Amino acid sequence: MSDYDLHHHGDQEVGAGLVDLAVNVRLPKPPEWLRRELAEALDDLAAYPNPVAAAEAVATRHRRDSGEVLITAGAAEAFTLLARAFRGRNAVVVHPQFTEPEAALLAAGHEVRRVVLPDFVLDPALVPGDADLVFVGNPTNPTSVLHPAEALRALVRPGRVLVVDEAFLDAVPGEPESLAEETLSGVVVIRSLTKTWGIAGLRAGYVLAEAEIIERLRAVQPPWSVSSLAARAVVACCRPAALDEADKLAVAGERDRERLVAGLRERGVEVAGEPRGPFVLIRIPGADRVRERLRATGYAVRRGDTFPGLSRDYLRLAVRDEATTARFLRALELTMNGSGQGE
Repeated sequence: MSDYDLHHHGDQEVGAGLVDLAVNVRLPKPPEWLRRELAEALDDLAAYPNPVAAAEAVATRHRRDSGEVLITAGAAEAFTLLARAFRGRNAVVVHPQFTEPEAALLAAGHEVRRVVLPDFVLDPALVPGDADLVFVGNPTNPTSVLHPAEALRALVRPGRVLVVDEAFLDAVPGEPESLAEETLSGVVVIRSLTKTWGIAGLRAGYVLAEAEIIERLRAVQPPWSVSSLAARAVVACCRPAALDEADKLAVAGERDRERLVAGLRERGVEVAGEPRGPFVLIRIPGADRVRERLRATGYAVRRGDTFPGLSRDYLRLAVRDEATTARFLRALELTMNGSGQGE
């Protein structure tokens, strides 16, 4: 059993009437072109799902062979498949990061060692040499830190499986530091469509790895775990027009994040690390009380103390549009000043 609540997620912070800064899904609903595509697929639901076209679309998008792609029911399924397929390994999770990899490992019977990054920046030397199943996020949730690809490659060694969670990398303009298009021995890259396209309820993601690893994961994947609609969404979101739109959304999101960070720092709030993703980690003494006061003023933010390596003084804030950010910063300022009454 973990000493942290590994199954606590941002959606549990959200409630009726609250402005959501707790969930890192950028769009409140899928774009119209994607909704039309999914609606057109409804007539095909009598047939069992077949993810072959989705795998081919992902392979084309990342310039890889389709045998190096496994479509999954979101990134969370990928973590579970890895934990089941590679039992008996010396598992290490680099923290702070998304907690589902460790939860999946524990559920599969692994003994998990944690490597906590003191400054949130990846130092390959901190990962034990005997670790042969290593999980790291890039950019990392909740720190929003983007690790250099060079540092990730330094973790590659014979016999080791290195899992890089790139669920948020399409929210970084140009997708720098990605290993998605590199076929490296033992390297597994996980991607999600949830964050950019507003389809958390659809569960669509994929794994990129050597064909041998993909087959090992496929062997433990439940039959038809990826729905027809999810597979259709993968195809649609891998088209050139969608990729171009995603990059424009990432550029806009970067501007919104810079605006949020600047507003936080103007108010004396400590921003942890160098954020590059669509969320920001902040440190405020007594942040747990600040979070409750923010709820009273109508804002939901993500508590940080459920992430190994963080304390009750941390909060994660999802990046939102300029108007929402301005209102939130005003509410935060009033909350920190003890008013707690909002605007």
